[in-house]
Amino acid sequence: MLLAGGPQAVEELRRAGVRRGAPVALAVDAAAGVGMAAAGRRLAVPAADADPASVVDEVERVLRPRWVWWDAGTAVRLVAAGVRVATCWDLAAVDRLLHGGWRVDPAVVWARAQGLPLDAAPTGPPDLWSVAADLDEDGGGDGAADGPVRRDGHLKATWVDGGWAAAPDRLAAWAAAALAAAERQQERLRQLDRPVAAAVARSESTAELLCAELAADGLPVDRAEAERIIAAVVGPRARSEAEAAAQRARRDAEVLRHVPGLEVDLRSPGQVRSLLRRVGIEVADTRAWRLEALRDRHPVVEALLAWRKAERVATTYGYGWLDRHLGADGRLRGEWTASDGAAGRMTATAGLHNLPAELRGAVVAEPGHVFVRADLGQIEPRVLAAVSGDRALAAACATDDLYAPVARSLGVDRETAKVAMLGAMYGQTTGRGAQVLRRLEAAYPVAMAYLAAGDEAGRMGRDVRTYGGRLVRLGAGDERRLDEREARRRAAARGRYGRNALVQGAAAELFKMWAVTVRARAAPLGARIVLCLHDELLVHAPADQGDEVARVVAACLDEAAGRWAPGTDVRFVVDVQVVRRWSDVRG
Repeated sequence: MLLAGGPQAVEELRRAGVRRGAPVALAVDAAAGVGMAAAGRRLAVPAADADPASVVDEVERVLRPRWVWWDAGTAVRLVAAGVRVATCWDLAAVDRLLHGGWRVDPAVVWARAQGLPLDAAPTGPPDLWSVAADLDEDGGGDGAADGPVRRDGHLKATWVDGGWAAAPDRLAAWAAAALAAAERQQERLRQLDRPVAAAVARSESTAELLCAELAADGLPVDRAEAERIIAAVVGPRARSEAEAAAQRARRDAEVLRHVPGLEVDLRSPGQVRSLLRRVGIEVADTRAWRLEALRDRHPVVEALLAWRKAERVATTYGYGWLDRHLGADGRLRGEWTASDGAAGRMTATAGLHNLPAELRGAVVAEPGHVFVRADLGQIEPRVLAAVSGDRALAAACATDDLYAPVARSLGVDRETAKVAMLGAMYGQTTGRGAQVLRRLEAAYPVAMAYLAAGDEAGRMGRDVRTYGGRLVRLGAGDERRLDEREARRRAAARGRYGRNALVQGAAAELFKMWAVTVRARAAPLGARIVLCLHDELLVHAPADQGDEVARVVAACLDEAAGRWAPGTDVRFVVDVQVVRRWSDVRG
């Protein structure tokens, strides 16, 4: 059905019985228009009759449906057009939840949803044979009448390659196919032995929408302050390569003066190990955490750590980084993804997930605004208590600092208890934490058995599912040509990954459910999330709403936890502070 604009689309959807939160599939193209499908109806609005963005905005404003689309590309296009919608069902995001992995296209999503063999799905750009086959199935026409599906049930290559946007009626047919795929995904989620899988699928989808908004909005950064910080670390902006080389030489000299007469390339880990060996320090590698434990052994270690910080700023977070990623509007932008393809954590480009602490002083709220910074406390052991159902560990979570009661249970000091608990989740088999592993197993047998099951699955090459239903692939591959020692090493590494993925993946589920809840509840107060960093949110809010947004952010954790782990005895905690700049955060 061809319609003239947004009001007509709203009226037709109302007649179909669409109400708030009901699924409405969407396909949108700036040149062709808008296609929608809901409750057995297909609607299309040509771009010649109405601006596609205004049509979607009208339907969103009046009906507030749950939009269904193939992938985050639709979210990106809507946000770029100035349209903000409340919720969605992202087929690619749900497919990644159900089947693992990262990169999927509509052909794969459709095949999996319909239970079709993947080897028959179209891959890559269509060739002459696939184009001819599609035309033959369409009877030689444009394919609009026959739709996007081949006789064998797979999507047509020409449609997957962009043919869905050739005309308004094709947009509607493409939306109808998306709706059918969503219904099959929902059936699959119901079949999983994961009661909260559907809720996780909804939050994973909306997290993709949040990622599109994060990429568009950016992080407020004071350029002048950023340049001042960079200059304090690496010197003024070099005017030539010769000046840059001189600055590098001066940084190197601050380390090499502690080992006179020795020529070393500090950018070579092997040569740095040789340098340390010359002063009596033997290390397996030169990772920062290992060097920090040795900073009292010789002055060169402290100099190396300072050099590393300066080198990181100079090479990754220097003037060139600012020039590439900081816009004229004072917003630092990168691309965001809602799942890293493994355990499901959010990631970002442009250094947004690894910003050095030194540069946090340049992250400043805009005039008339503040940041509400919220950081989840001890999230991994609390998540472990929830997903494993260990009542003793859940009881420890009742306190603000769960490591204190854990330490009492183990008969050790707090720091040892913390190291032991984290070591158990990461598969640490040596060191101080591993020495009290047996005590952990005695005090919290259910939680430790849960981790052990993940470890065993990883060692055996069996895939695992997180608490919320995400499939984490742990396949061993063909190891027949490996010697026994290498095979054992790889199996142990998979075991460590398996046990950690169960906790990291579940923590990512809770974090994203919390983040999308904050996104929804804080929006009426004029606040927007501008950074998601591991277990931390940074919300940009009007100054006069800062305290209220802080209250909302804290309340959203309880709401999200109740939805993610209903009936759990585990208490989740969050530290919330209202600040003008990120570096003002205390603790």
